[in-house]
Amino acid sequence: MAYDVKVDVSPIYELLSSFMLYTTRKWINNLDIGREWIHDIQQNLSEEARQAFAEAADYPFGDYDLLYALALERDSSVQILGYLEALSHGNTGSLLARITPYVPAATLEDVERLQTNYAPLLNIWHDNYFKGVEELYAGMMEEDAMEKKDLLEKMDPEPLIEFASGGLVLDQELPVKHIILVPSIHFRPINTYCFFKEELLIQYPIDIPEADEDEPPICLLRLTQALSKPERLQLLRYLANEPKSMQEMIRDTNESRAQLHHELMILRSAGMLRVHLTDRSKEKFSIRPDGASELQMFLESYIRI
Repeated sequence: MAYDVKVDVSPIYELLSSFMLYTTRKWINNLDIGREWIHDIQQNLSEEARQAFAEAADYPFGDYDLLYALALERDSSVQILGYLEALSHGNTGSLLARITPYVPAATLEDVERLQTNYAPLLNIWHDNYFKGVEELYAGMMEEDAMEKKDLLEKMDPEPLIEFASGGLVLDQELPVKHIILVPSIHFRPINTYCFFKEELLIQYPIDIPEADEDEPPICLLRLTQALSKPERLQLLRYLANEPKSMQEMIRDTNESRAQLHHELMILRSAGMLRVHLTDRSKEKFSIRPDGASELQMFLESYIRI
């Protein structure tokens, strides 16, 4: 299947992603921002706000699909305040009509939950945190999106998707028609994706400039730390020949699912793995050859040889 690929950029996506990471703590141990980011933000929130965010951790995770769908569906002129205003005070039926082309199973009850539970917290999140980083991060994301749009004119879609995401490979039979690439900062260094009815939203990571040029760049540290354990090198060797599913790896390596997931996430974050999406619910993994060449490039650049 030939995919229609586009690059989209908006601070709305980053608002939602940062809010999700803070409330759910999902993947936080594998992200550059780390748990220190959580701690720093908590210091600036009232006890009442902290409690409200803690309660949000138990909300259905699928609610974020609905919030992202509203971001996808927005008019290009709509910014964060317009998005939050529509979410807070928009007609419930109208909001549902905007969501169902992406998530057909969504209900009025789902939308009411977004308006009652999420809209107030997202406004607090924007006022207490995101507004302070929005301008800086929006500029970085706009610049990267422009680069990817230029590359889309020069590259085939599949290589661009793999390049932007650091290893995401889409099966030609994947049941979607539209691929939307969105730059993200809070999710770095991992990419995340969300399936809708006919769309696949991929948030790919972009790095922020290094504060101190004398310090090893974070991309080099990710690689050297990922390759520091013999078990991960053995896993890469095992994945060198053909893509393997999690079930195949459990069978062949005698490792637990939890341990394999941990090691794969570290290698994936370092850019050493390809992740093959074969359908909406299955992944396979293989070695990403560009990862080895990037290690040499980053190492030579840092030590200046």
